[in-house]
Amino acid sequence: MKNVLITGANSYIGEAIKKYLLMFPEQYSVNIKDTLGWEPRVENFISYDVVFNVAGIAHIKETEQNRHLYFAINRDLAVNIAKAAKKAGVKQFILLSSMSVYGLTVGHIKKDTPVNPVNAYGKSKAEADEQIEKLQDENFGFACLRPPLVYGKGCKGNYQSLRSFALKSPIFPDYRNQRSMIYIGNLCEFVKKCIDFEKRGVFFPQNDKYVNSSEMVKHIAREHNRPIKLTKAFNWAVSIAPVNIVKKVFGDLTYEQVDTVDIYDFETSIKLTEE
Repeated sequence: MKNVLITGANSYIGEAIKKYLLMFPEQYSVNIKDTLGWEPRVENFISYDVVFNVAGIAHIKETEQNRHLYFAINRDLAVNIAKAAKKAGVKQFILLSSMSVYGLTVGHIKKDTPVNPVNAYGKSKAEADEQIEKLQDENFGFACLRPPLVYGKGCKGNYQSLRSFALKSPIFPDYRNQRSMIYIGNLCEFVKKCIDFEKRGVFFPQNDKYVNSSEMVKHIAREHNRPIKLTKAFNWAVSIAPVNIVKKVFGDLTYEQVDTVDIYDFETSIKLTEE
């Protein structure tokens, strides 16, 4: 039995991890801590074997007025949680980081690709990763998870943009691209394995195959019995468009194929997301 504390209430990923681990009640005891206005203290972590921090700011528009919050929550709070957990004797600290630490909207990322964040979200995440890694020793293991786009039932983010196209548009560009993504069920399984094997290091949890945006839209439409035609007629416009949202949807953005999970294949994952 491992006692797991998830820091960050009302998190899509955190709640999914809790639900998944509790499917194995003989292996895990799981609690979630609301971190809003919270100052972590050593006594908060006594008796826990693992702390998984998902607390953070994401999916909001960055402004000069809110920029400081990214560093206060994504960096400072995460580091303070890790420090208190270490002092309490927690053996493993798992941090939900982000692909954004690399600062890329297109490209291919390897384990030796240097971080190069371009906004407050990415910078705050990268600085938290770096500071917590320095706390690691033989008694305090650190696993840094940098997932790509996470999708699943009730998710937020870019998946919803593709879903909107699938449910509203009769046509969609038949554009050949590749993107690393991970279904929430596969991410949950990866976190479980991190806990089971007390993994340390930086990880790129992802589906076992790259995803093509056009194929994803087609599969979403199919789940709703909506006809949608994929056409190459607009590919020339996609290929030259400078607009950032076009790059996010149609650009190639991949991790090297390590840390892959195939508990749920692509078609099954879309079916479960859209049911």
